[in-house]
Amino acid sequence: MATPMRSSRAKASPILTSLVCGFLLYFGVPMAFSTLAGHPKTSQQRRQFSVARRGESATAEKTETAEGAEGEEFEFQAEVGRVMDIIINSLYSNKDVFLRELVSNAADACDKKRFLALTNSDAPPEPMKLRINTDKDARTLTIEDNGVGMLKEELKENLGRIARSGTANFVKELGSGDADVSLIGQFGVGFYSAFLVANKVDVYSRSFKEESDGKTWFWSSTGHSYKIVEAPKEDFFGEQSGTKIVLHLREEAQEYLDTGKLSDLLKKYSEFITFPIELFNEKVHYDQVPDESAPPPKEGEKQKMKSVPRSVYEWDIMNKMKPIWLRNPDVVNQSEYTEFYKTTFKAFDEPMTVTHFKVEGQIEFRALVFIPSTMPFELTRDMFSPEGRAMRLYVKRVFINDKFEDLVPRWLTFVRGVVDSEDLPLNVGREILQKSRTLKIIRKRVVRKVLDTIDDLRESNPDKFESFWTSYGKYFKVGLVEDLDYKDELKRFVRFWSSKSGDNQTSLDEYISRMKEGQDKIYFVTGEGKRAAEIAPAMEKMRLKDYEVLYMVDPLDEICSQSIVDYEGKKLVDINKAGLDLEKSEEEKKELEDTIKEYETLATWLKKQLGERVQKVQVSDRLVESMATLVQGEWGMSPMMQRYMKSQTTSGAQDSAFAIGSRNQAILEINPTHSVIKALKNLMETSPDSSETEDMVMMVYETAALIGGYTIEDPGDFAKRVTKLMEFQADSGSAPGTQDAEIVG
Repeated sequence: MATPMRSSRAKASPILTSLVCGFLLYFGVPMAFSTLAGHPKTSQQRRQFSVARRGESATAEKTETAEGAEGEEFEFQAEVGRVMDIIINSLYSNKDVFLRELVSNAADACDKKRFLALTNSDAPPEPMKLRINTDKDARTLTIEDNGVGMLKEELKENLGRIARSGTANFVKELGSGDADVSLIGQFGVGFYSAFLVANKVDVYSRSFKEESDGKTWFWSSTGHSYKIVEAPKEDFFGEQSGTKIVLHLREEAQEYLDTGKLSDLLKKYSEFITFPIELFNEKVHYDQVPDESAPPPKEGEKQKMKSVPRSVYEWDIMNKMKPIWLRNPDVVNQSEYTEFYKTTFKAFDEPMTVTHFKVEGQIEFRALVFIPSTMPFELTRDMFSPEGRAMRLYVKRVFINDKFEDLVPRWLTFVRGVVDSEDLPLNVGREILQKSRTLKIIRKRVVRKVLDTIDDLRESNPDKFESFWTSYGKYFKVGLVEDLDYKDELKRFVRFWSSKSGDNQTSLDEYISRMKEGQDKIYFVTGEGKRAAEIAPAMEKMRLKDYEVLYMVDPLDEICSQSIVDYEGKKLVDINKAGLDLEKSEEEKKELEDTIKEYETLATWLKKQLGERVQKVQVSDRLVESMATLVQGEWGMSPMMQRYMKSQTTSGAQDSAFAIGSRNQAILEINPTHSVIKALKNLMETSPDSSETEDMVMMVYETAALIGGYTIEDPGDFAKRVTKLMEFQADSGSAPGTQDAEIVG
């Protein structure tokens, strides 16, 4: 075992790190280390093939042993210098995990003892637990358990060979695999995480096995070698057996002497370990003593007392919270779920829904998922903030991580919960999760259950579902856009405002249920807010024909509509796009063709006058009251989306190019029945080059742009034209809204 000596030696090279990690993943940990070290197969060869820790080269030489007062000294059975650097500097990204690894190993020792006592012994085992203590003067951290303990040979096998897992061997020796034993540390580098924070590690152990003869063995290492000696005088809190690990902390790791820090780490990683974890912690007790500063009591009165604080060190249990997800959902009540939710996720609200289930079969896991009733604070500013992820992954009740992106999709970032797997494959570092079929199955089942819960909420409690959608609907719209696996599923859930939904949003299913007979399309319109969508010129014909129209009131809605494309065989159609085809009779089609021919000259002339401001000008059949409107081509973007996309660009050149492109997409549609368009046609024929005609052309275009949500190029010029019109009206002597009387003979 080697320590990361950053001051005197360089870290392992990236190439070496990649090679070793590749060996670890491909061959498995023990074989990989054996291969890297050129590990001989026989025990005699192994003793002859020890490698000294010297820079980049390794020299094989015969292992020397020294027996004496200080015990027997051994060399590690691997290329220690390089491999330990990789373990410490590459496999573990956070020093805090050393406590999780050692506590998990201690819990395994207790579980092994429980199993051996039930199968090989008549006497029941003593109550088992773990104890953690600190000594600030000696700068040591002690982790002790009264579990199965180890014999001398087991110390050599399990702690003397890097990547050797005593737990894995124990499980293998059980044979059939039918034994009811749940062990955590299935790979052998967890113990060496102690060297993340310690420059020396001492281990005292007394085995529960009969062949131990009650002997206690002492194992000690500073990294490059270790020694074993009998330690008959060492005391354990357990009477039968146990293991005590003493970490001599590095100077830069003194924070782990703080019991507050240890308490936080234990509650984070090991809160649901089966066996009690006790921390020797300072507590303040208050004693009641006579208050000498108070006046003497009168006859019949009691002496006035005061509280005096007194510091007391005592064993404090860290894992009082029980893993509620292991219980049958039928026996857990709502108050227990609420207490667990608030305690585990530091929440103040009540959970909106609770999903508690167990999966058995090829894989086995349990899950408990909550949907908060209010948006978690971490997500209020950034809806996908990494700090807002709170799906906690456990393996056999040991916390692994709560930031795995593969556990639930991004569009379920807001859910809180626990997934506890019995057989999830992990790499040599617990925080490194393999991309595995097991994880894919877990993800699929969790998502399925959450969607079922939301479906039930929609059917059984519409008001609560409305609250859910208000808070989290945008996540489902994002999921519809970016998650192809659940695209069809999420279409059922998305909701929008509509022209007939009133104060509530409507789903696509509800929209279809209200469709007119013969209607084969789902119509929608974009706009920045409900009011902007309602007054869109294209809505005039839809109201006349009594078609319901969905309102897409933000850029996400518009992107979402492009992803939906169709639903239940009915295509989504933007009524503000060119090519809108509303049902017409043969007579209406003939009338439109005649009108287009009549106004073809005006349309061509207007395009010439407006230049690049529009792509083309054409006669509209979607307008009833408005004189003109701006629409987009089939693949064009609405003005709302154009502004959103423009805000995402970073350079002036990009802005300029984008602005030109967006103008070229616009199509001006004119209403041939409107009096202004008829007057404009007359001006084109009589005085096409006059300033009044030019002003009218620009007023038609700019009015259509404003009501359609576009930004006009020069608001100053527009204001001048409006002022000029008002002055003309004032000079003519007619007030707005009045009209000269017509004399009828």
